[in-house]
Amino acid sequence: MPDTPSHVLDVEFKVRDYECDMGHVVNHPVYLNYLEHARHELLGRMGIKFGELAKRGIYLVVTRIEADYKASLTSGDSFIVRTEFQRKGRVRLQFNQQIFRQPDNRLMFSAVVMGTAVNERGRPEIPAELDEVLDHPTHQV
Repeated sequence: MPDTPSHVLDVEFKVRDYECDMGHVVNHPVYLNYLEHARHELLGRMGIKFGELAKRGIYLVVTRIEADYKASLTSGDSFIVRTEFQRKGRVRLQFNQQIFRQPDNRLMFSAVVMGTAVNERGRPEIPAELDEVLDHPTHQV
């Protein structure tokens, strides 16, 4: 199965003091929280609801993350998480994500997040509604 067209969304954030370490920079695992929030926003705007899938016994799971820290965000920084989502093969899902500080648009962090959907038995199962949205042309959500 060829890769499907991508779906893209930018989500705006602002660094909160409690997300920073003693050096006044964003603590490294917090970046993964930003990425997860942005993935949920994108999927929600595509009509994919995590809670509804879970009630049916289908779970969207992360299987691999490749991350590159480019520079540090600090308290009060405004930034955008850009998320591009597409299918990679029959059951793999890929999110290409970047964090850009505002207003200078400097790339601070980038990641490739791989995942899939699994059923209650732990077997890959892409839900029909996800199949449907992934088959639509490339667009901004």
